[in-house]
Amino acid sequence: MNREKAWQTVCEFVQSDGLRKHMLSVEACMAAYARKYGEDEEKWAVTALLHDFDWEVHPQAPDHPMKGEPILAERGVSEEIRRAILSHANYSGVARESLLEKSLFACDELAGFLTACAYVKPGRSIAEVEVKSVRKKLKDKAFARAVNRDDVINGAAEMGLDLDEHIAFCIEAMKERAASLGLAG
Repeated sequence: MNREKAWQTVCEFVQSDGLRKHMLSVEACMAAYARKYGEDEEKWAVTALLHDFDWEVHPQAPDHPMKGEPILAERGVSEEIRRAILSHANYSGVARESLLEKSLFACDELAGFLTACAYVKPGRSIAEVEVKSVRKKLKDKAFARAVNRDDVINGAAEMGLDLDEHIAFCIEAMKERAASLGLAG
């Protein structure tokens, strides 16, 4: 599956503009990491776009992403991408082994958290978000309470990255696509 078909699948299953933008945010981070590590950028983008495609249909664990996986298989999505999507859910029983799998997990919750951080800035722009303020907001359990802080921290650790470096990297990746993410201010 290529990026265009992945986006068509997202648009078929996802009606929420916010959820679509979340998947685009994760894609921005994943594509940047693919470039950094010399990986297949389109494969990483497809993985990011499809990781939550079934969320509106199956919004509860353990249905998401397990019930979405056969749909992706039917549509010709590779086993490697499907496995990465399954592994981004801690409860799936699929261990994260590859760099693709670890990166998806590391970028998922953080991209959502960075979006929340941008929304509370005066200009509602990702360009206003700084690592120091993100770290402070991570300690505030009332802020963006749906974001699992352990997943943010453990995601960076699983990739072997310093958390501040991971945050900064994802901010920069999202800045490159700020307009399409609704985060340009």
